[in-house]
Amino acid sequence: MFSDKRNTLKWVLIFGAFLVVTLIVWNTYQFFQIVKEEERTKMELYAEAQKTLNSSEIGADLPLVLEIFSKNTTIPLILTDMHGNIIDKGNIDEDEFKKNKEKLLERFKNQNDPIVIEYDTGKYQYLYYGNSPLLVKLTYYPFALLLIIFLFLALIASYFKTNKVSAQNKLWAGMAKETAHQIGTPLSSLLGWIEILRSDNVDETTVSEIEKDVIRLQTIADRFSKIGSEPALEKVNVVEVTKNSYEYLKSRFSNNIEFTISTPDYPIYLMLNPVLHSWTIENLIKNSVDAMKGKGKIHVSIEDEPKFIKIKVEDNGKGIPKNEFKRIFDPGFTTKKRGWGLGLSLTKRIVEEYHNGKIKVLYSESGKGTTMQISWEQEK
Repeated sequence: MFSDKRNTLKWVLIFGAFLVVTLIVWNTYQFFQIVKEEERTKMELYAEAQKTLNSSEIGADLPLVLEIFSKNTTIPLILTDMHGNIIDKGNIDEDEFKKNKEKLLERFKNQNDPIVIEYDTGKYQYLYYGNSPLLVKLTYYPFALLLIIFLFLALIASYFKTNKVSAQNKLWAGMAKETAHQIGTPLSSLLGWIEILRSDNVDETTVSEIEKDVIRLQTIADRFSKIGSEPALEKVNVVEVTKNSYEYLKSRFSNNIEFTISTPDYPIYLMLNPVLHSWTIENLIKNSVDAMKGKGKIHVSIEDEPKFIKIKVEDNGKGIPKNEFKRIFDPGFTTKKRGWGLGLSLTKRIVEEYHNGKIKVLYSESGKGTTMQISWEQEK
């Protein structure tokens, strides 16, 4: 019900914005027409004054004619004879007129119909005029308004999208925490059964392997319990925790995958949550395995550079199209038939929001493989 109300509100806002734009554009058009008619009337009056000035019997009308001429301070105009020769101009910059008088004349012809001045029988002049600065501004006003409304609608859309994503994040976080809680009880029971197996002298190797997997499930539950809350960071040797994750996965995939790793032979310390960092590495390696369909090469490397510490996971799988480099981190995006498309989304959140790093597709080519890179800036 809340979602329906929110959608209704969204459409009401969009319709309201559209209605406001329509009314303002319509009123602007009406105002534009009024100003244009008033300018036409002024130019017709100007033409009459010009006709009177050309008359041989101007006499007492001269002061009135001069006053009409002086009143026009905004509308640009060009006066020509009946053969098209320019006689006079008004409200046009002198330098501009000298450089572009033909272009100005052509523009005035396109903007307004000329006013014909018949000052004597068979003798004509033509008054061409352009739009005043006010009319020019009114011409562009609707476009500026449409841009403002478009930005307003974009903000509305962004607001609703952000709310939707926030609600989804809360839902996923709640599901993850509940999952961790539900897994906790049977895990405690399994640990008890392991102790019983030991007391019954069951082969220690078997018990040890079972124990490793139970501890592994505890780790997974711990990861899920941390989603949605601020994780505790500690000074961690990133080389050690990365190697641990690498070794665990290496032992659990088939021999069809060739694993290699290269790291510095000294510790590199970063402020991380070791459980979440381990999850990050495992997500990247598992994605590489899926991309290779269980057969190929994976190389993990840690590079200690002057400005950055980098972890790279390389594979020779099917690759990622360039237009999907950023989309693969979106929640729900997946190219696999199974899965919910949350792995890389969670990985990006862990790396960038919790661990203050950056993750990206460093390289990918169809049929040749992909290199994913995590990086942190070195402390100065």
